[in-house]
Amino acid sequence: MAGADRPDIDRLYGRRRGPRLRAGRQALMDRLLPELQIDVPAESAPGAPGAIDPRALFAAPVEDVWLEIGFGGGEHLAAQAAAHPDIGLIGCEPFVNGVARLIARIDEAGLANIRLHPDDARPLIAALPGACIGRVFILFPDPWPKARHHKRRLVTAALLDALARVTADGAELRLATDHHGYARWMLARLIAHPAFAWTARRPGDWRARPPDWPATRYETKAQARGQPGIFLRFQRRARA
Repeated sequence: MAGADRPDIDRLYGRRRGPRLRAGRQALMDRLLPELQIDVPAESAPGAPGAIDPRALFAAPVEDVWLEIGFGGGEHLAAQAAAHPDIGLIGCEPFVNGVARLIARIDEAGLANIRLHPDDARPLIAALPGACIGRVFILFPDPWPKARHHKRRLVTAALLDALARVTADGAELRLATDHHGYARWMLARLIAHPAFAWTARRPGDWRARPPDWPATRYETKAQARGQPGIFLRFQRRARA
């Protein structure tokens, strides 16, 4: 899929760090992150498919592997991990404070089926083998509302190409936003992409969050501002 989205694919925008972590939270990060962090080979950035076997990342066998891109504070990822102990979940998030919050949740709940990439998701995706991911979540990414910043948006034709390669036939791609302009942006690119089919059949399919889709704190904040979420579900079409 060629397009104007491509020029900035290798550039990551947004904050990397917020307020200094409390001593206890920093100590927890120092202790647990090395155990949970995925080693992404440097050479995988331009593309070395198969460098990472996602199922081998987990100590116990898993039935499937799901990926969340930009997990924020990790409340959704932790809830999915607790609800699906037989699924391995990979979370990508470059914001250090968000990673620290998720690690605290992992420690408190004793979750053993989460692995982390505390950086841009795209090099990790490039290192995965084809058709290895059963579900992808992109929930409330920064909408970068100003027109001059649209090139910073995460959902691009290039990212969808990468996800089309690593998702299995029938895999689900879930996206959410409270920004109507970004919803239209995502829909335009997804509907145009040959690998993904929109599963919505009625307005309620995108106006209401499904029961198996835990809320995020960003959604809660948006609702408090009177901005309801938009929930999009796409399915990976079968390969020819």
